[in-house]
Amino acid sequence: MAAAHDLEIEEDVNLNMDREMKEELEEEKVREGRADKDPFKPRKVHRIVSKWMLPEPVRRTYLERANCFPPPVFIISISIAELAVFIYYAVWKPQKQWITLDTGILESPFIYRPEKREEAWRFISYMLVHAGVQHILGNLIMQLGLGIPLEMVHKGLRVGLVYLAGVIAGSLASSIFDPLKSLVGASGGVYALMGGYFMNVLVNFQEMIPAFGVVRLLIIVLIIVSDMGFALYRRFFVPANGSPVSFAAHIAGGFAGMSIGYTVFSCFDQALLKDPRFWTAIAAYLAFVLFAVFFNIFLSPAN
Repeated sequence: MAAAHDLEIEEDVNLNMDREMKEELEEEKVREGRADKDPFKPRKVHRIVSKWMLPEPVRRTYLERANCFPPPVFIISISIAELAVFIYYAVWKPQKQWITLDTGILESPFIYRPEKREEAWRFISYMLVHAGVQHILGNLIMQLGLGIPLEMVHKGLRVGLVYLAGVIAGSLASSIFDPLKSLVGASGGVYALMGGYFMNVLVNFQEMIPAFGVVRLLIIVLIIVSDMGFALYRRFFVPANGSPVSFAAHIAGGFAGMSIGYTVFSCFDQALLKDPRFWTAIAAYLAFVLFAVFFNIFLSPAN
């Protein structure tokens, strides 16, 4: 009798456990169903972002810990600052036209100018000033469209590192290869983001879904071709009374992205400081910075 009673208790316990497990599974399915039905649910957004930003092996890890805290503050803040500076020069100091540079922007304390390069902040602050409507719209669309998903995945510190590395590389490269020309725009930072993402897609092409991989590469190439076309126009076909602007920042920013940016964006689930590729890229970048500083002090035609 005692054995039969124990058996009945054990069966009741097992039934209760099975019932609880079924209830939990049903609740989970309901939650997933609600998230799928609502396109604005963060879970669905994170799933889309993971497909575009990460190779297959690390997507599950990202989705398990995905959240919007902190939100993509860096890219949004930089974009607002650039837009505010543009509005200031367009409204409070209106230009004759907004397609190419005019005197109001050239006199800005933010723009990089060879004869004022001892004002070191200009090597960074030039990113806040833009040559016209098409220039700033292009940069804002690219850096918000690519930067926000990247910051959702990699967070602001890593994205900010890549972006600013591109900005500084852009101004230093311009001071070497186009030493007598002024420089404006955030293209160095934007191209750093695109360069890092491009290399990540290229290296992990098979894991990032071939069809998506082709689309991504084509989109990046199309953006680069159109933006470089506008940059070349501002450099070589500006009217005689205008001021040509260097486009070396685009190329240097892209290289900064393909080196530092690639190592940062490919270390999603790893400790960045323990990756030897990161330190190799940093060492190469610092060597370039030191050479650029030496060039500007002793060898620049602008001296």
